[in-house]
Amino acid sequence: MAPLAVAALLLGTALIAAATAADPALDSHWGAWRDMHGKSYEQAEEGQRRLVWEHNLKMIDRHNLEEALGKHSYTLAMNQFGDMTEEEFVQTMTRPMLVNETEVAAEFVTFEPPPNFTAPSRVDWRKTGAVTDVKNQGACGSCWAFSSTGALEGQWKLRRGQLVSLSEQNLVDCSRVGNYGCRGGFMVNAFKYIHQNRGIAYERSYPYTGQDNRPCRYDPRSRGAYLTSYGRIRKNSEAGLQQAVANVGPVAVGMDASQRSFQFYRNGVYYDPRCSRTRINHAMLVVGYDQEGGHEYWIVKNSWSKRWGDGGYIKMAKHRNNNCGISNYACYPIV
Repeated sequence: MAPLAVAALLLGTALIAAATAADPALDSHWGAWRDMHGKSYEQAEEGQRRLVWEHNLKMIDRHNLEEALGKHSYTLAMNQFGDMTEEEFVQTMTRPMLVNETEVAAEFVTFEPPPNFTAPSRVDWRKTGAVTDVKNQGACGSCWAFSSTGALEGQWKLRRGQLVSLSEQNLVDCSRVGNYGCRGGFMVNAFKYIHQNRGIAYERSYPYTGQDNRPCRYDPRSRGAYLTSYGRIRKNSEAGLQQAVANVGPVAVGMDASQRSFQFYRNGVYYDPRCSRTRINHAMLVVGYDQEGGHEYWIVKNSWSKRWGDGGYIKMAKHRNNNCGISNYACYPIV
């Protein structure tokens, strides 16, 4: 375990242990959760992880009770992150998105909708077969790679008629200008690499390992797709994002994913007023939008496996003052 993760665990469990001890009534639930997610610990660590898990479970139960009383528009559920403190989760699953604003503005084609274009009231690109299955980045901070491949997979289907699964590991190993493998990156820099490299490999030819600091093994004979340019949506414009999603297809986005409510999101329309509009630390893919119960939402694909959220997806509140900064760095490839 990394030193920062150890420190976060010790601090978190010290605070938790000061207020509680393991509840014997939860023994079977703890065992079932541990087995479901393939968790194993050293004897000394298991007690600490159990306390963290119980603390998170109580928070989830409290939130869901409040949701039943009408206080929230979404529910939470225990998942694979249940034994992680909030600090560990942030350190492991999020990375600050370092963006050169001047460079982005200079190099991008800024999206403009066609004349007289009116976006439909709902869009879901999954229904047209333009979205691959939910993937899993694991404990590697490579969300930028998954967001980038997802956007290109969608464009390749919509413009070329074929849905292909593209290689995130190709980007982790080879896209090194402005990207840092498992330590974070930015979708723009991934698009630049694919353009300069004249392609990206199929997933099956260059499978994901979730490790970095490895040599680049790209072989042009395994090329699955390419791009000619890349576009952006005007910053902080959810209206522009809606038009782009409706007109272009799935769009890569960045957002703040550091809240505990995000860590354990299960379903419903996610809105957390604590979510930052400027602290962007996670990349995802907007594949559509809709509304339920009077709440508008973005349909967003994550890369934390189908065990997180609603089968790997989240409904992010739409037109709620750019909640979580979802429209700050929206971009897409052009093929």
